[in-house]
Amino acid sequence: MTVSGRPKYFTPKEVSVHNTTDDLWVSFLGKVYNLTPLCEKYKGDILLKPIILSAGKDISHWFNSKTKDIRTHVDPQTNCIIPFCPNGRFVHIPPPYPDSNWANDFGRPWWKDTALVVGILSSKTRIIKIVNTLTSQEQVIEVCSEEIMSEIQDRYMKYNAHAGSYTWKYEGKNLDMSKTLTENGIEDEDEEFYQLSMNDDTYLQSIQLYFNDDLTEA
Repeated sequence: MTVSGRPKYFTPKEVSVHNTTDDLWVSFLGKVYNLTPLCEKYKGDILLKPIILSAGKDISHWFNSKTKDIRTHVDPQTNCIIPFCPNGRFVHIPPPYPDSNWANDFGRPWWKDTALVVGILSSKTRIIKIVNTLTSQEQVIEVCSEEIMSEIQDRYMKYNAHAGSYTWKYEGKNLDMSKTLTENGIEDEDEEFYQLSMNDDTYLQSIQLYFNDDLTEA
């Protein structure tokens, strides 16, 4: 169930699985882009190689965070300012020198094409444990810290298609499904876990699910 008006958040792991020319995603400057249409359009073009090599990865280092455009540097041979391409020139980047064979009629470059944006890269992911009190089954999942509980519920649906029929609680209190984990009082303890070298699976914060037809344990 997608919440109207809210962006879709992705974990870096979710972006990383889209790493082929038939299904290619990248992230940069906090957003996630589906570049599969670009790959289809420029299939076989050598300028696609740097993008293919970066499939499923974050390429924020290609861009100027202030201008949101490709970074530039001064060419030591010509003293001209040219695009900085650490992995080689790629699609929509002009050649360093005038070239009559380069077609610049493509319109908006792909990194400025909002139609390719599929969502937002989570700035911080969290690992939580969800316990079904009816079946005693436990599931550890990675979620985006920006997600509200109903979106986390959507993630959990693949483990339990009836998750919406449960009341979600933390430490005996009903969770507000329109708020994030932090807004529900479930603080991020990752740093404390790291400093204390604690086993995450053992000490993870647990969310309990109570089946709505049987709330005797609530």
